[in-house]
Amino acid sequence: MAKMRIGKTDLHRLPINLIMFLMISVGSASIYYALGGTHGETAVDSITDVIPIVSYVLFQILFNQFSIKLISRFLYKKEAKWLDSGFFWDLLTASLVLPIGLILYIVFAEYGLSAIFFVGIPFVFISGMLMLYHNSKLINDYLKKTSIIGHELTGKLGVKEVLDIFVQRLSELLPVDYIYVYDVCSANRMKLIRFFDRSNEIDFPNIQLSKGQSISGNTWSKGGSVFYKKKADWSHLENRYTPGRGESVLSVPIERNNDIVGIVTIFSNRKHAFFQFQFMILNILGNYLGVAIDNARHYEKTKEESERCGLTGLYNYRYFEDHLENVFDSWQKEQRVEPISLILLDIDHFKQVNDTYGHESGNEVLASLAERLQEVVGTQGTLARYGGEEFVLLLPGSDETEAIEVAYSIRTSLIQRPFISYEHMNNTPEPIPISVTASIGVATYPDHCEEALDLIRQADRAMYLGAKQRGRDKVASYNEIIQTVQ
Repeated sequence: MAKMRIGKTDLHRLPINLIMFLMISVGSASIYYALGGTHGETAVDSITDVIPIVSYVLFQILFNQFSIKLISRFLYKKEAKWLDSGFFWDLLTASLVLPIGLILYIVFAEYGLSAIFFVGIPFVFISGMLMLYHNSKLINDYLKKTSIIGHELTGKLGVKEVLDIFVQRLSELLPVDYIYVYDVCSANRMKLIRFFDRSNEIDFPNIQLSKGQSISGNTWSKGGSVFYKKKADWSHLENRYTPGRGESVLSVPIERNNDIVGIVTIFSNRKHAFFQFQFMILNILGNYLGVAIDNARHYEKTKEESERCGLTGLYNYRYFEDHLENVFDSWQKEQRVEPISLILLDIDHFKQVNDTYGHESGNEVLASLAERLQEVVGTQGTLARYGGEEFVLLLPGSDETEAIEVAYSIRTSLIQRPFISYEHMNNTPEPIPISVTASIGVATYPDHCEEALDLIRQADRAMYLGAKQRGRDKVASYNEIIQTVQ
């Protein structure tokens, strides 16, 4: 059982295999005898005597493969091809073994035990060569799949995408029951960022480990990979962070620039589930993962910097205009009838703030205003700094009345609380309150426009003609401008 790598949870395989072998033996023997097969020295006297033997071997291969596929499909609920590499490997093996076996039998019948030296020993060497070929082919197949996974990982631009692909492909490549991916977040702490449970019995655990804690922490502490064939080998590291049924374990560090930045630990519920070459494969995949995550984080950081205003942390105008176009496109593709509203806000007399308190104070007011706007808006829409002292808010699904209510909420929040800053030009250490107001314009699609950028233009007209030119500190909609003109 130990050699066959069968654990307690797989004991049902023994009676299934015994029954299958019994049926194969009985069926093959029936074919052999039905075709005139016999025993003894006269069993192979002519070429026709070979037919029952060949039929016996072919039936054995076919019935064995057929039984394996049926068990996989109906017992284990796994899709299995009827003609796979295992079937063709059995045919290849039989085509080599059968002639050698016949030759050995004929020579044995003529010369006795000395036939072993003429045929048996070469056959053993051939078998060894076939085994080496099979193992090398298996490892090459794993390496090819590993290379494909590596290319797939490096092709993903987001960290979440990279982790999702890694866990999915790893669960398909290796016989794992649990996968833990940790991210090193400080000098002595790491956090679980991905978890896989093949049985879906365990929810995503909130785990943080210190260096040396549990199996993954021990891998981090040692600075190298670990390979455990059964639980008895790692029982001293067992705790509530390890799966209760786990037996075989592979744990490898994720390294970047000679620093450990994460840990990948996989478990199988079977003893001796992993081979040494699979340990090597996981190390390679860990290196791929480290590079892919590093690239994805650099991309996300660059993307974030290109989309965000460095001062306020809000989206910038370039991102906002692209986002507005995307919203309009999705609205039209889905033929949605809900309105889309836009609010454009411009701080009144902001130049006076800069002239009085300095540009540094002005920047502090802008940053604080962005926070204030986020408090008021919440998750209702997309907020961006449109340029200078202008801010813009997109409200998909909100009509003109709802947008005007949001605009008045923003105006009220600015009036009620001043912004706190310092007079940097005079190095005044005491905080000073700075009160600001804003002129706000509102426009709505499809009432006021048909195109995305027209929505911004109409809100800008409402803000300038309806609020700025009427004394500032006001909320105006494009509808009011139309009515005034008429």
